[in-house]
Amino acid sequence: MMRTFKSLPELGAQIGQELAVSDWMIIDQKRINLFADATDDHQWIHLDPEKAKAGPFGVPIAHGFLTLSMLPCLIESAIAIAGQKMGVNYGLNKVRFPAPVPVDSELRARIVLEGFEALGDNGAQCVMGVTVERRGADKPVCVAQAVTRHYV
Repeated sequence: MMRTFKSLPELGAQIGQELAVSDWMIIDQKRINLFADATDDHQWIHLDPEKAKAGPFGVPIAHGFLTLSMLPCLIESAIAIAGQKMGVNYGLNKVRFPAPVPVDSELRARIVLEGFEALGDNGAQCVMGVTVERRGADKPVCVAQAVTRHYV
């Protein structure tokens, strides 16, 4: 469910708090194949279901960077700032992939505001701790600190 903040200062007051949990998103073979084509990463573990059956996971798995690339979409599905004119990715502080993402997994993101810095009167830089969970799994599939900038 989308959580909307009325202003950047309202968002900034949430440091240390969980902001939202995104909707579930399916990572299917089509998405994995498209990512492989976009990045020229055609490793069999991602694309060859027959070979993957004999591999360590028994099925194809998503690229770690595919999971990471879903952060903006997952965050945008969970958080909005009223009057926002633009939001941009500024970078990442930490990224880990503690567990694989088997084909057809459902993922969602848990988002905690870890840092907030005003950028003049109409902007802010946020550090968001994002934990990407896989439905039915004990371990997260991605843990990252996403640095974003928002302008109203």
